[in-house]
Amino acid sequence: MSSNTRRSIVVCAALALPWARALAAEPGYEWRPWLPGRRVPALALVRPDGRPWRLDELRGRVVLANFWASWCEPCRAEMPSLARLASARAADGLSVVAINYREAPAAIERFMQSLAIDLPVLLDRDGSAASAWTPRIFPSTVVFDREGRPRGVLVGEIDWESAEARALVDPLLAAAAPRKTGL
Repeated sequence: MSSNTRRSIVVCAALALPWARALAAEPGYEWRPWLPGRRVPALALVRPDGRPWRLDELRGRVVLANFWASWCEPCRAEMPSLARLASARAADGLSVVAINYREAPAAIERFMQSLAIDLPVLLDRDGSAASAWTPRIFPSTVVFDREGRPRGVLVGEIDWESAEARALVDPLLAAAAPRKTGL
C-alpha cells in the first residue's frame, strides 16, 4: 500500500469519525404526536387465555400500549425497562400492556419467561391492531392519557427509565384522573 493510499484512508476515517459519532448519538426512537382529527380506531383485543380486553377498562390511568414481537431485537432490549417502569409507576396511575404481533401464545410465554417479564399480554393475532395504531415498526408504543385519548406513538426502542421517557410520561401521570359522573 502506497503512502498516498494510507494517507487517503486516514483522512477519510478522520472525516467520517464525527459523522459516525453523530449517528451513534441519535436516539433509536421517534415521537409522533397523534394529530388532531386523526381517526382513533378501537383497541379491543384478547388475552392469551381468550378473555376479551378493551382499552376503556383502564380509563383513568395513563396507558402505554407496547406493540412488539419476540423476533424483534430492539423489543427484547426495551422490554425490561418497560416492565420496571410499569412496576415503579403503577401506584401513580400507569398501566402498560404488551401487545404481541401475530405470534402463538407458547412463543410469547417463552419470550416473557426468558426475560422474566411480568406484563399483561394481549394478542394481535392478525396484525390489524398494529396496522391501525402503528407504522408497523417494532417496538412501537402508543401513549394514552387518563381520558383514553391517544397522545402519540413512540416508534422504536427507548430506555423507559431515561429522562426522555420521564419527560413523556410524567406530565400525563401528573394530570388529575377524570371524575366519574352519575349518582
